[in-house]
Parts: sequence; structure tokens; C-alpha cells
Amino acid sequence: DLIAGGRNKKTARTAPKSDNVYLKLVVKLYEFLVRRAEGNFNKVILKRLFQSRTNRAPLSLSKLAKFMAGKEEKIAVLVGSVTDDVRLFDVPKMRVCALRFTETVRARIVKNGGECLTFDQLALERPTGKNCVLLRGPKSHRESIKHFGAAGVPGSDAKPYVRAKGRKFEKARGRRKSRGYRA
Repeated sequence: DLIAGGRNKKTARTAPKSDNVYLKLVVKLYEFLVRRAEGNFNKVILKRLFQSRTNRAPLSLSKLAKFMAGKEEKIAVLVGSVTDDVRLFDVPKMRVCALRFTETVRARIVKNGGECLTFDQLALERPTGKNCVLLRGPKSHRESIKHFGAAGVPGSDAKPYVRAKGRKFEKARGRRKSRGYRA
């Protein structure tokens, strides 16, 4: 990255790209906490608040419940979205702090005696991050990542870009044993 006067080696973000007023206020709050509270917890949160949406992957309710099993008195902290999972039948009671919750997830957590916190509420309650579990969603679960790599090459599991999933589309030679060979 070139900047007038030479190379710029510092490419990490120092502010969010978004123009969201609430996000900017949370950033202001955590910049203060990084300066005034000890520990690296707030530093990590501030760094993640700057990240792009791709790097703030969502976490499902089922994964959240799995990670929080046996940590009932702690607060789950996720810089990103919490999404619903219909496969999870019983939602355990838990306190979660996240940037956003889908409507259904918020309703389910609150209904089962849990609590959905915002980052300013978390800052008041746990300024140092004591008894908090910092979580992240899976970054590698995006659809586009399934297409990375060379599709159709032996040993590759890359998903080809196909306009339809029918019999006539990339299902002939090289794709099945009955049509010549299977790569």
C-alpha cells in the first residue's frame, strides 16, 4: 500500500467503515475503556468492532448454547449477529451480548429467562470483561468459500459454478464412473 512519502505498513483499520451512529458511539466507549481499564478484553472487542461484515461472522443459537454449556453464570460476548436455529428445541437460560439479534432469537432467549445485552450495557456491568466468554462465528461457512479452488481437478472439493444442478450439467465424463472415468 503506497501513500505519498513511501510505503504504509499499517493497514489495520483504526475506525469502522460503517456510518452507523450507534456503532460509532460504541467505538467511542470502547476506545475509552481500552485506555482506562486494564486487560486485553476491551482491546479485542474494539478491534472486532472495526472489522468488515465478512470478518464478523454470525453465530447460530445452537452453537451459542453448545459453547455456553456449563458456563451459566458467565456472559457470552459476540461482536456480530446471533441467528436463530430451528433445530435447537430447548433454549438454555443464558445472558448474551451481541451487536444484533434476529427477532426470533431475541424472543426465544428472553422467553427462556435469558437476557440480550448491548455493548454499552456490557461496558457498565463488566468493564474489564471478567466472567465473560468471548465468541466468534465461523468465517469459513460462507457460500463463496465453497467455490474457492479449482473445481473438477482430481482431489479437489471445490464447488463448481453451475447454472443448474440437473443431469446435463457437469455430470458426464470425469464426474462419474459410468461415463468414462471419475476424477
